[in-house]
Amino acid sequence: MDDREDHVTSDAEPGRTLISRKTLLKAALVGAPLPFLAGQAPTLAQSLVPTPACDDGDDPTPPQTEGPYFKPNSPRRSTLPGQGTPLTVSGYVFGLACQPLANVLLDFWQADANGQYDNVGYNLRGHQFTDANGAYHLTTIVPGLYPGRTRHIHVKLQAPNRPVLTTQLYFPGEPRNSTDSIFNPALVMTVRTNGSGREATFDFVLNVPGTPPTSPPPTSPPPGGTTWQAGRAYQAGEQVTYGGATYRCLQAHTSQVGWEPPNVPALWQRM
Repeated sequence: MDDREDHVTSDAEPGRTLISRKTLLKAALVGAPLPFLAGQAPTLAQSLVPTPACDDGDDPTPPQTEGPYFKPNSPRRSTLPGQGTPLTVSGYVFGLACQPLANVLLDFWQADANGQYDNVGYNLRGHQFTDANGAYHLTTIVPGLYPGRTRHIHVKLQAPNRPVLTTQLYFPGEPRNSTDSIFNPALVMTVRTNGSGREATFDFVLNVPGTPPTSPPPTSPPPGGTTWQAGRAYQAGEQVTYGGATYRCLQAHTSQVGWEPPNVPALWQRM
């Protein structure tokens, strides 16, 4: 494990708010799954506060307590094996100017289905890094409950050479959300059913300054007249038609139902 991994195990200045978060409009995701896709199972998410743009200058992320069960030096892996209801958690890590952040460390740990933490080994503990698009993907199980807490997942994040954010992720609709003194609705994931398991999404915004992403000009003549289709990989600069209008792709992504150009101005610009 490299030096950075060895040193992300404790916050630089305890008690200080090290990280700010500004939740994103889902349309700003670079190809992340939407919380609800037409024709699929209904979302489990309840009424949440609308999310502003990530460069709105406020809405700081509340860091959360590390708790007594954190262990340093977790193995590098994106799958945390365990017996229970399958769960995937995915999303993106952005800086303050909406740019995706690559090589961000995310260290996850959680209770098993019975509400127990492995304090001897590293079951349901692991770290990973965001890819070049700022994306992360965790495969795990739904954590169990234990006295005094609602259902939650712990995570530490650290962008290269930046302070550590320690926080927790929560599930919507949990009865104990209203009685857990640590619970914060700003950290509720968007969750939907998927067969016998669940899929959750959550996007982090770290206190990392930067320049807002710009749309590079096409390097070759765009394929004019192509009709937008779901399930296609589009590159920045490509043009499509939809509903009689022409749109230019702003960010590379794979289209999905619900991402029609008029619905996602962060991905498509009307010409």
